[in-house]
Amino acid sequence: MKMIINGKAVDASDGAVIEVLNPATGKVIDTVPAATEADIKQAVAAAKEGQKKWARVPVWEKGEILLKFVALVEENKEKLARTLSNETGKPISEARGEIANIPISFKGFVEKAKHLYGEAIPHGQEQNQERHVLITQREPLGVIACVIPFNFPCDLFDQKVAPALLAGNAAIVKPSTDNPLTLCLLTELLVKAGVSDGAAQIVTGRGSQVGNWLCSHPDVHGITFTGSTEVGIQTYKNAASHLAHISLELGGNDAFIVHKDGDVDLAVEETIWGRMYNTGQVCCASKRFLIHNSLKEEFAKKLLERIKKIKQGDPADDETQLGCLISEKAAVEVERQVNLTVQQGGRIILGGKRKGAFYEPTVIADVPKTADVARDMEIFGPVVPIIGFDTIDEAVEIANASIFGLCGCIFTGDIKTAWQTAGRLECGGVVINGASFFRSFEMPFGGYKYSGIGTEGVLSTFDEVTRTKTIVLKNII
Repeated sequence: MKMIINGKAVDASDGAVIEVLNPATGKVIDTVPAATEADIKQAVAAAKEGQKKWARVPVWEKGEILLKFVALVEENKEKLARTLSNETGKPISEARGEIANIPISFKGFVEKAKHLYGEAIPHGQEQNQERHVLITQREPLGVIACVIPFNFPCDLFDQKVAPALLAGNAAIVKPSTDNPLTLCLLTELLVKAGVSDGAAQIVTGRGSQVGNWLCSHPDVHGITFTGSTEVGIQTYKNAASHLAHISLELGGNDAFIVHKDGDVDLAVEETIWGRMYNTGQVCCASKRFLIHNSLKEEFAKKLLERIKKIKQGDPADDETQLGCLISEKAAVEVERQVNLTVQQGGRIILGGKRKGAFYEPTVIADVPKTADVARDMEIFGPVVPIIGFDTIDEAVEIANASIFGLCGCIFTGDIKTAWQTAGRLECGGVVINGASFFRSFEMPFGGYKYSGIGTEGVLSTFDEVTRTKTIVLKNII
């Protein structure tokens, strides 16, 4: 597969490629170009020119073009889903669900874009301003780098590219090296739908090179990044070098709190949803399970019974409920983290074995609150570490001890406890009586502390991809 630069499918200027593997089988699916620095400069130059043309397209017409893109996605949805499943290792049912999200998100952003009105400050609102009228309007940032991770590439493509384009920006997509193929196909469809040459592009290659070249370029005016905190901090530094606007959605170690009056059966079902989906590779997945000591035994027993019913296997099989991790390297890292948690006092009561990129659903009991996983070690896999607590104050203290603050959740039958706990948790979103894995396209989504800067969603993303201009009608009155 090729990159899209200035409306054309192109190889790297030196012809170098990177193999894309199916993590479930280890077989090569395809190759993508390993972009050179010259390729990135070409893409940015094309984006700078293409953005000027695209910005002149009326908002309603931009919306029509993106709705045409949605129709093309619908025509190709099974091909897109199969590609996503093959390169990512997620079950085909989940891949189909992610492709089905594209119309929902793009339509939502199109609707919002049509209502991004300016404001007027009438004369006389302020002393000595009796003769002047002020009007504001939204304008695009310019060229925006959209850096997208492996775990939900299409969902994040939606969140970043749709609002960037609708606001009149040019979007340069930088996908994960592990699974860039589906996003290459989606970018092709944007061009086919009628997005101006240069306004929608995709460049491929190692993030340590291509990502740095792209985000350091002085003609990149905005960066929207989802990924690890470590890389996010480096990207922040790259943006600071030329004062690019930046939005970061980074790591998380969400606390899943079940208080003494919580519904254990509901908590178990939400654990399956909130921890096993996408084989646990979810930024806002619940990752630290804080269970009241009076409920720990019941929760663990019921959870084991429920997990044993999950079918793990070939992601291409319609019956598969749990696939593999994005790579064997990722599975090895989960294995290391589980072993460390055991060394620090945890006890494996289910799973704990790896085979290639596959890692068994794993439950670790008796995890002390001093263990790394209880604080800052984010396990990106299907692992449930259970940590006991006696009081809600203790649970909140454990939850807030982490450097991360993406999301969290609380299970309780007392609305007062629920509301007060939600207010005390240091994170960007709290779910009451549900897992923290919750993200609608409409809601603003983002974290506190080392989990990021800014938010994404129909309600808020346009604030991240536009700037406000004030036009003064001086002495008009």
